[in-house]
This record gives sequence, structure tokens and C-alpha cells, in this order.
Amino acid sequence: MRRTVAAAALIFTLASPAISQSSADPPWRHGLSLMGEPRYPPGFQRFDYVNPEAPKGGMVRLSTEQGFDTFNFVIPRGTPAPGLNYLYQQLLDRSLDEVATEYGEIAEAVRHPDDYSWVEFRLREAARWHDGRAITVDDVIWSFQMLTTHNPSQRFYYRNVMKVEDMGGRVVRFTFDAPGNREKPQIMGQLNILPRHWWTGTDANGRQRDITQTTLEPPLGSGPYRIARFEAGRSIVYERVRDWWAAALPVNVGKYNLDELRFEVYRDGTVALEAFKGDNIDWRTENSARNWSTQYDFPARAQGRVVLETFPERASGRMQAFAFNTRREKFQDPRVRLAFNFAYDFEEANRGLFFGHYARINSYFHGTELASSGLPQGLEREILEQVRAQHPNGIPPEVFTREFRNPVNGSPEAVRTNLREAARLLHEAGWVIRDRALVNARTGERMRVEFLLNSPAFERVVLPYKTALERLGMEVSVRLVDPSQYVNRLRSRDFDIIVQSWGQSLSPGNEQRDFWGTEAADREGSRNVVGIKNPAIDALIDRVIFAKDRAELEAATKALDRVLLWNHYVVPQWSLGATWTARWDRFGRPERLPDYSFGFPDIWWWDAARAARAGGRS
Repeated sequence: MRRTVAAAALIFTLASPAISQSSADPPWRHGLSLMGEPRYPPGFQRFDYVNPEAPKGGMVRLSTEQGFDTFNFVIPRGTPAPGLNYLYQQLLDRSLDEVATEYGEIAEAVRHPDDYSWVEFRLREAARWHDGRAITVDDVIWSFQMLTTHNPSQRFYYRNVMKVEDMGGRVVRFTFDAPGNREKPQIMGQLNILPRHWWTGTDANGRQRDITQTTLEPPLGSGPYRIARFEAGRSIVYERVRDWWAAALPVNVGKYNLDELRFEVYRDGTVALEAFKGDNIDWRTENSARNWSTQYDFPARAQGRVVLETFPERASGRMQAFAFNTRREKFQDPRVRLAFNFAYDFEEANRGLFFGHYARINSYFHGTELASSGLPQGLEREILEQVRAQHPNGIPPEVFTREFRNPVNGSPEAVRTNLREAARLLHEAGWVIRDRALVNARTGERMRVEFLLNSPAFERVVLPYKTALERLGMEVSVRLVDPSQYVNRLRSRDFDIIVQSWGQSLSPGNEQRDFWGTEAADREGSRNVVGIKNPAIDALIDRVIFAKDRAELEAATKALDRVLLWNHYVVPQWSLGATWTARWDRFGRPERLPDYSFGFPDIWWWDAARAARAGGRS
């Protein structure tokens, strides 16, 4: 799908031939890419993976488990509606068949100097809001100001921008506080642009709009869709903008073919699955191995009216894990955290719960070429040695001497052996058994642990783990709360252990500060839920961000991966390396899908002949 409203984080470098240039200025370019020259040259007509003749029409019904109470994504309060990304555009738009490559959308050209100290975007003269007014440099500057003023996460993300200026001639410049960060030009290209005149105006009743407040007034956008109708917290329908100003741009040809996108809220996953089987939802992404293996044997699938398809994930990796809140004293010793890993029987869970579909995650960049393996060599070891010299306490010695491997369970003998090792680690860390309870030897406090969950699907995963931890003498509880309460407890860091995932691109960069950086540890809304404060990790993140080429980026990322792994901040879970999908067979798609996304629904279309065979609706 289109990128989400929150800005993505990718590292890029300049490429592509110049559009125009003077002897004193860097050249204007039509796109930026990490991997040398972009695939598509200046003046290209469309992406190779789209069907330029795709028919327009039809609609798709999608489901979400989270309700919504606002259309304002700028502020961190409230729950924004699904699909808001379809209302807005960014300065640049990404290609789905290239790694870390973007081309002009609102901006017709981009340029920056060799030291990456600033970036300029030249806006298209034809760029328009849905009310026909031009998208201006003033809109860009105001959008940046609103995001960084009213959203702490965005303020942190864009904190290296020192100044934003109107340079005249539809050109806006962002100046950075230091040179050398190759990611920054592309980050600024991913800024969501908002209409200043609408947000600072009045509504139909004459009331002044306020971007610092939640709202259910459908906002003005510039993207391929607008809000047609909605029922707060239950459903929202987007309709295609038929006279969309950007439809003929090379980045948009063959895209956004469906007339309507409908999102229905099903707060329970089981109910959502039954809604799909009852032909109330057209497309479903399945994340349960049990469902995938047992719940799709129904007549419509046997008749070929429902299609199951697995799409490989090539563009991203992930770490999904039981994540500790290391702000709490009981989790501050890495030996305690490692003991939890020895107690987790992934192999039995994979056999008994997941039908053998999954592999154990062994890297924070699992599934990508950036995952560490073996022992550090060459440039990677050199980087680690340099950081160890500056921050010796932040890098465990095992980083240099042992390959990281998760404990292996799966048999009674292995379970007993690993529980004995867990008990040894806990004793070494100052936890002892008294009256069959695990207590702190110094304070006498019992080890009490709460797993905080927001989905009942994880209860069956945690309960066997709970039993294993109780065998070690811990008092373990499992708390299932509604999404709103879960978010509030996460924001206030009021938890022991949660299930958390961090998506990783093939070009990591500034987002790593938000994931693992010291500055983010105590900032509300950051992704550093673990509370990591490790100067060695901060230094390695900087090596990733300021890498001068791809080889250095890969070496620095693998070094960061090793140090995160050997500090045992999480208990890694599992990954599929693909996406399971189910759909009612009513949609056509390009003959060749792009390498790094299956692109639904953006590059698919309504197929009337298929829809007739599938039946149920026209």
C-alpha cells in the first residue's frame, strides 16, 4: 500500500542525471536512490510493474481491528482513521521495484550538495488541493512546523532540521544542523503536506479549525482519494478523486484504480475472519498460523471463488519479541533477561501452535542481508573495536568470541537443561529460591512478572511460557487489555513485558535512534519501549546513519545487530518471511508484480469477469 502517514525512515544517496544546473549549484534531479542510478531515467512515463490500461471502477472492502475517533494524524492524541494516507501526498513517491528509490510527486525536482548539508525541492506548478487551490511552499513550511511543534515523535525525527526557507520560484530549502547524513534529503521528501488555508480556516458552521485538537470533520487533501462517508469508530469509505491533478504523473500512472476503498472495524479477529468467509470483506492479510492452516477450508475456496496466496517479503526484515521494560530494576541485569530466553520453548510452540510454519528470529534485521552471522570480520570488526575503545561497558565480550544463537528447546531433555541454565543465571544475578519462590537475595522481593497483551491471539502463546517461568519460582500474570488502555500504558511505560515488533528496511538509518537510542528511552511515544540507554549503541547508530557507502552501512548495521543481540534486551520470537493473504477473486493485477511489494490495492483493479464468477456482488 501507500506509505503510512508517519514518515518512513530510509537511507539514500543522490543519483540520476541532472534536470538542469548552473555552474554554482548542485544539479536538479528527478529522483534519489541509495543503489546508484535509479532504474527510471528523467522523462520516464510510468513504472514497469503497473498496467497503464487498468480499468477504473469497483471497490474493495477491508477490515481493521482498531476503531478510530479522529482524522487528525498530526497530534498524538486520539486514534486516527485507517486509510488517511490516501488523502495526502508527499514531495517524493517511492518505487516498488527498487530498493530505497523515490521520484518526484508534489516536487518535480530535488537537489542537495555533496555534503548533504541541505536539500531543496521545486514544487510542481500544477500541484493542487482537492478544492483547486495550488499546493505552495507555504504549505510545506507550515506542515513541517505543525508536525514538529505538536507531535513529539515527529519533533524528534526531524530534530536535525535547523531551518526551512522559501527560496522563491516554488523552491523550499531544508538546512540541516550538520553535514554528512545521507538520509536527510529523502526523509524530507517523505514529509506529508497539509493545506494551511484549510486548517487555519473555519468549518461549515463558522467555527475555527484547530490542528491541536482531534476532529471528525473530513479534511481537505490532495491525494488520490477523499472521504465519502463514515461512521465514527465503525467504518469509513474513501472515493476516488476523478479529476485528481496527479493522475497522469509517471509515479501514478496505472495506480489507484478502484473507485472506493472501504474500511470496516471488527474489534475481534475471529469475527473479522468470519466476516471474510461470509463475503463481507474482500481481502484479508492473515497473521495466525492456526487460522492459515485450519480456517480456510470452506466452500467458496473449494469452488475457486476465494484465493489464498503467499507473497514473499523481500524489502524488509523484522525483530518481533517479548520485550522487557528495562526501566524496572528487576530487568536491568542482562543475565536475568537471558534466563527468560532459556525458558522459552519456541520449538514446542512452533510444532504445537504454529504448524511448523515459522523460523526463530536470530537478528534485529532478520530476513535481510543486514543480519549478522558468524564472528565479526573486516570492517565490521574494526567498527566494533573502535566503539569498544570508547565505550567498553556497552559491548559484551561475547560479541567478538561467539556467534549469537538462541537456546534450543523442543524436547524434555533440552527443556530441563535450559531451565537449569536459566536458574543458574538468575542465581548469578542475585535471585534465589526461598520457600519455592524466586526472590531477590538482597531485598527479599519476589520476582513478579506481568505480560501485557492487547490481542487474545497471544494468550495461547504466553500461557505455556508462563508455566515454564513459574517452574523457576516466578509469579507470572497475563493481562489482556483493550487497545486504548494498551496504548496508554505503553506511552506511560507502565508494563513489565510486551510483545513488540520493529520493522526494518534494507536501508536503516535515523529511525534506529527512535528504536534503540538513549534520547528516545524516556520520550513518550518513542519506539524505544525497552528503555535502552547504551552509549555504545548510540555510537553504532551514528555509524549507520553517517555511513559513506553501502559497504560501511552493511558493516555498521551488522555491528549494531550484534551488540543489541548480546545485551539480551528481548526474547526473540518468530518470523515467516512472507505474507499470507486471502481474497475473493474479484481483482486483476499486473502480470509482473514489483520485486518489493505485492502492491494491493494500489496497483490492482476491479475485474468485472472475475467478480461475476465469484458472485455475491457486482
